[in-house]
Amino acid sequence: MIRRTKIVATLGPSSNDPKVLDRLIEAGMDVVRLNFSHGKPEDHIERAEMVRSLARARGRAVGVLVDLQGPKIRIGKFENSKITLANGDTFILDADCNLGNQERVGLDYKDLPRDVGRGSTLLLDDGRIVMWVEEVRGNEIVCQVRQGGVLSNNKGINRQGGGLSAAALTDKDKEDIKTAAALKADYIAVSFPRNAADMLLARELMQAAGGHSMLVAKIERAEAIPALEEILEASDAIMVARGDLGVEVGDAAVPALQKKMIRLAREKNKLAITATQMMESMITSPIPTRAEVSDVANAVIDGTDAVMLSAETAAGQFPVEAVQAMDRVCVEAEKEIEISPASMRMNRNIGSIDESIAMAAIYTANHLQVKAIAALTQSGSTTLWMSRIATAVPIYALTPQVETRRKVTLFRGVHPINFKMFTHDPELLLREAEDELRRRGAVRDGDMILLTIGEPIGKSGGTNTMKIVRVGEHRKA
Repeated sequence: MIRRTKIVATLGPSSNDPKVLDRLIEAGMDVVRLNFSHGKPEDHIERAEMVRSLARARGRAVGVLVDLQGPKIRIGKFENSKITLANGDTFILDADCNLGNQERVGLDYKDLPRDVGRGSTLLLDDGRIVMWVEEVRGNEIVCQVRQGGVLSNNKGINRQGGGLSAAALTDKDKEDIKTAAALKADYIAVSFPRNAADMLLARELMQAAGGHSMLVAKIERAEAIPALEEILEASDAIMVARGDLGVEVGDAAVPALQKKMIRLAREKNKLAITATQMMESMITSPIPTRAEVSDVANAVIDGTDAVMLSAETAAGQFPVEAVQAMDRVCVEAEKEIEISPASMRMNRNIGSIDESIAMAAIYTANHLQVKAIAALTQSGSTTLWMSRIATAVPIYALTPQVETRRKVTLFRGVHPINFKMFTHDPELLLREAEDELRRRGAVRDGDMILLTIGEPIGKSGGTNTMKIVRVGEHRKA
């Protein structure tokens, strides 16, 4: 069984070595995540080239996702690296403080005193430390500690319920978008977008830098939830970024929001990535917990395009084992997905010929004993539409465009194949596509396959033909 759900793995100290990277590709990594919160631009460019080189050697396409840092709202550093706070302590977050102590600490986000007031609840270190704001005095936020513990350097700050005014794109992000364009990133993830305008600005900057990346909106702010549909419209994909989102809206709200986001993304022909702590225990363990297995499986059954590993592959002791575990859980979960006519979008308005061909292809494949779908494509749009509907039939994107092959690595159920458009005769191309699938072992003589193609050949967005054939019949004619 070919796995349909894609695996995104984050690079870091545990996975930068070429031998480990090669094993990650072998284990099933589809997309590599470059975390721009760490490292230098030249290092990221080098890693992207290394991944692509190793993938080429294996005859694979691996996508590259650049994850922008965004506005990291953090405390500063302490004289002795950390302090211990008790419930009831008074503690000051001071925008003018250089080096913290037991009474106060600095802020890297100097506007925080303008964003909070008496009664605000601040959550530090992913909610491990909880502070209630008693008053704001100039650049000082005087807090009472409600949940104490150890607080160390540079920990993050969230406001319960959201409402911080920090812009989604910092000056660093704007420079990093240029780096992403230079390394020809397939995807750029924008951290902490509040609305569609944040995503439109990111797209404008990316295009101005000469990039052609698809944009991923990381949903991790409370105020992004009511703006979810407009953010989706302005993006190509969303990431269910459960870490900061869970801190801002409360952990109990996250599972239902995750289901809603995945459903909305599919309805709007967008992609969905489910991320954060999916197999967190595998940072130090060679096997996941049963709860983590269920978490991944539920995201797969809900229809997510991809599941993502963060520290598990970036800094963990078992990066390859984490990808292998993710792979086997996805495959098992996919066996339980029921394909029903109710999921066929029968009442949906279709706006173009190529989208109608994509819908018809999946409807037909789900009702006949079709072994594979071969979509001859330039842009990959037809396979994106196909992948929005539940199907157990593998979809092969046959394209000469290397950028398209890398982008479809994130499309659920779509598998890229390097295919040269050697002629303008559609019949010859369809026969060659059929033979290509047979050579790869995807189908055998006698199998029924469905092929789609556009005329004139080579025109992007021009899919207008669907054909159903039995493998091998053209060689008998």
